[in-house]
Amino acid sequence: MTRIDEKDPVVVIIGSGAGGGTMAHELCTQGVKCVVLEAGPHLTGEDYENDEWRAFNQMAWLDMRTTSGSWRVATDFPNLPAWIVKAVGGSTTHWSGATPRFMEHEFKAGTTYGDLDGAHLLDWPIDLAELAPWYDKAEIAMGSSHRHGRPPLPANNNYMVFANGADKIGYRYYATGPYATNAEPYDGRPASIQDGFNFQGDKQGAKWSTLVREIPRALATGNLDLRPECQATRVTVGADGKVDGVEYLDSAGNLHHQAARIVCVAGNSIETPRLLLMSATKGHADGLANSSGQVGRNYLRHLTGSVYARFEDPVRMYRGETMAGIIADEAKHDPSRGFVGGFYLETLSLGPAFLASFVEPGEWGRSFTEKMEAYSHTAGMWIVGEDMPQESNRITLNTEVKDHHGLPVANVNFDDHPNDVAMRAYGYGKADELYTAVGAIGTHHTPPYPSTHNLGTSRMSDKAEDGVTDRWGRTHDVVNLFVSDGSLMTTGGSANPTLTIVALAMRQADHILQELAAGNL
Repeated sequence: MTRIDEKDPVVVIIGSGAGGGTMAHELCTQGVKCVVLEAGPHLTGEDYENDEWRAFNQMAWLDMRTTSGSWRVATDFPNLPAWIVKAVGGSTTHWSGATPRFMEHEFKAGTTYGDLDGAHLLDWPIDLAELAPWYDKAEIAMGSSHRHGRPPLPANNNYMVFANGADKIGYRYYATGPYATNAEPYDGRPASIQDGFNFQGDKQGAKWSTLVREIPRALATGNLDLRPECQATRVTVGADGKVDGVEYLDSAGNLHHQAARIVCVAGNSIETPRLLLMSATKGHADGLANSSGQVGRNYLRHLTGSVYARFEDPVRMYRGETMAGIIADEAKHDPSRGFVGGFYLETLSLGPAFLASFVEPGEWGRSFTEKMEAYSHTAGMWIVGEDMPQESNRITLNTEVKDHHGLPVANVNFDDHPNDVAMRAYGYGKADELYTAVGAIGTHHTPPYPSTHNLGTSRMSDKAEDGVTDRWGRTHDVVNLFVSDGSLMTTGGSANPTLTIVALAMRQADHILQELAAGNL
C-alpha cells in the first residue's frame, strides 16, 4: 500500500465515510495525493458479524460521549447520543441506503418558513439547480434504484403492507426506492440476496458504501495513503494563518504529525466540531474556524420516530431488505398541517434483539412481552423529517470527561423545537391511519433512537458571521481548511442525507481541483 512521508504536504482527509471517502476518490483519481486518517479499523465484508449485537460492538462508535438537553435520548442512552460507525467507510457501511434528493424549498428554509420563533433558520448559499448535476453524478456512482435506468428493488411483505395502507389512505408517491442497493449486478457490485441483514454490515457488497467503491478505487491509483485506527487530535496552523498539518494518534497511542497542503475534515457532525474546538490556538482562541461562534451550533438529527403495527396474520417484516420502501407525499411544505417542512415514511425492520432494546427503552412486563411475542406478525416504519436548527442544539467539549486517549469528549445537547414535536405527532397519526386501513390490531409509537442522521454544526453561509463555511465548504476563516461531511448542511431537509453529502463532496472536490490548477491552494 502507498505510504506518503509525514513531511510531505498533501491533502489530508479526516474520516472515510460518505464525505471523506468520496473526497479521496475524486481527488486521487485526478492525480492528487491524499492521506486519509480514519479513527476506526479497516473492516471488510469477510469481517462482518451477521448478529445484531456483535455487529454493533464491532462497528459502532462507542468512545465515551456525554449528552444533555430534554430529548429522551439523554435519559435512555446518555453515552450513546449517536448511532454511527467507527471504521473505514464510516456510516456508509451501516445505513438504510435511501437516496431521495432535497427539494427546492428545503434549500431556502429561511425564506420559505419565515421567522419561526426559536429556530435559527438560514437559506443555503446554493440551490437545487446548482446541485442537480452533482445529484445525477452521485446517483450514478451509488447505483440508486429508480434512477438513471436502475431497476427497483423487490417488494417484501413489510413493503406490501406499507404500500397497501398508503393506497387506502390516498397517498400516491410511494415505491421501493430510491435506494443505493442493487436489484441486479451493477458497477462491480452484486445484486442483493434479500437476506434482511445488509442494514448493518453488508457482507455481499450489494449496497453502496465508500468501503466497497470509493476507497478501493482511490487505493488503486497509488495516490492514497489510508491510515486506519488513526485518531486526529488537532489541526495545526502555520505562521501564515493557513493550516499546515494534522496531529493524530496511531493504534499504539503514538503521536504523529502529517504535513498538509489542504485539510478536509469529514469526521461527522459530532467529531468534526470536536476536532475544530480541540484545535484552538492563540489566533483561534475559541476553536479553529470559529470566529462566528457557530462551530458546533445548529446540530440537527432529523425528526424521527418509529411505528410498529401488529396484525392477526404473519408479516415477517425481517425478510428481504430491511429498509426498501418510501412514501414521499408528506415531504412537501404545507403549514396547514400545523408545522413547517415535511417528512418521509420509510419501511423499517429491526431484529428481535434490537427491537427489544429500542421499541420502548426501559419498558418491562406484560406490555413489553406482548410486543416481542408479536414479532413475526409485526410491520414497521420509520418517520424521518426536517428538524429545526437551534443555536442551543450544539456540540461542545466536556473537559470534565475524557476518552481513552485522555482527550475531552464531545457533549451533545439537544432539545426538540415545537415544530419537531408537532411534526412527529402528525407523523405518528398518519402511520396509525395507514396501518389501521389494512387491518392492524394495534400500533406502538417508538421514541427516537440514538441519532443516525447527524447534520449541521459547521454550516454553509453567505456571510461569515452566520456560519462556518462558504458555499464550497471552505471555512470562512482559513483558506485551505474545508469541511466535507454533513456538518456543512445549512438546514437538514426531510431527505435521508447521504446522497446530498456525496453530491456536495463531489462538487467540493471539483472546486478544489480547479483551485489547485489555478495555483490558489
